[in-house]
Amino acid sequence: MLLRPPSLLRALASPPPLTRACVPARRTLSAAAEAAGTASAGDAAPAPAVPRKSGRKLAPPPRDIVKTALFLPPGVEPGAAVTPDMVIPGSNIVVGPYAGDARVKEAEFVGSSARARDCPKDDRPEFAVLGRSNVGKSSLINALTRRKEAALTSKKPGKTQTINHFLVNKSWHLVDLPGYGFAAASQSARMDWSSFTKGYFLNRDTLVGVLLLIDASIPPQKIDLDCANWLGRNNIGLTFVFTKCDKVKKGKGGRPDENIKVFQDTISGLYPEPPPWIMTSSVTGLGRDGLLLHMSQLRNYWDNEAV
Repeated sequence: MLLRPPSLLRALASPPPLTRACVPARRTLSAAAEAAGTASAGDAAPAPAVPRKSGRKLAPPPRDIVKTALFLPPGVEPGAAVTPDMVIPGSNIVVGPYAGDARVKEAEFVGSSARARDCPKDDRPEFAVLGRSNVGKSSLINALTRRKEAALTSKKPGKTQTINHFLVNKSWHLVDLPGYGFAAASQSARMDWSSFTKGYFLNRDTLVGVLLLIDASIPPQKIDLDCANWLGRNNIGLTFVFTKCDKVKKGKGGRPDENIKVFQDTISGLYPEPPPWIMTSSVTGLGRDGLLLHMSQLRNYWDNEAV
């Protein structure tokens, strides 16, 4: 069966249709590699226990959130029969034949770069973590790697001011990028950080995709929609990662599932084909294993598909 590329991101606002697939292609897939990459959600690491400081149990995400707008990963043909057990819980992501071992066995900090051209120069694939300040970027990285201090956490927005690389399993990178929209930073600093971050996106050949973090505890923010639109216009594959799905903030409007639904309805006007999205919580561990499984299938496709 001929492998189709993943869904294309086509921003419909004003730019011309996008022509690059969500996941960059690289080398030809061999039969052995395809067999090794085929796995199910059971290959993911066991879900972490709920920390004692929170006795709450998060209810399963409402099924009507997912609807039929599923993200079909590489290797899943359009129109293929998809059963509920093929969809990662709390997401619209179908598990395809490229899904593989999603466990994080080790993670180490590689270094910080003040400029995109100073980032590590190797062929390892990488995922960039991006989001508004205080959205939970560092907490997500810590949860994925299961290292409490892998990324610097702080209550002061704008703490991350460099491009920080973490090497996972000695085979791929997780990249912590500066947050956007941080009120505590000066206007000049915001412009500088935005400039070198965009330079990273536009010139990083090893970038598999962006994990764009969205705070599900508050209604959709224009700055997040603008960022998603910019990534789409520049043909940069992304996954929406909804954070803080265990929280309901009084006076700020809406439950997480309601806010996610509004965000989805808004985004659907920009993308004719649904980008992947997943619900997460660094407190309860919701979505950790599913996100790693999703990243494994994108990474395996990137590693093995022809240029």
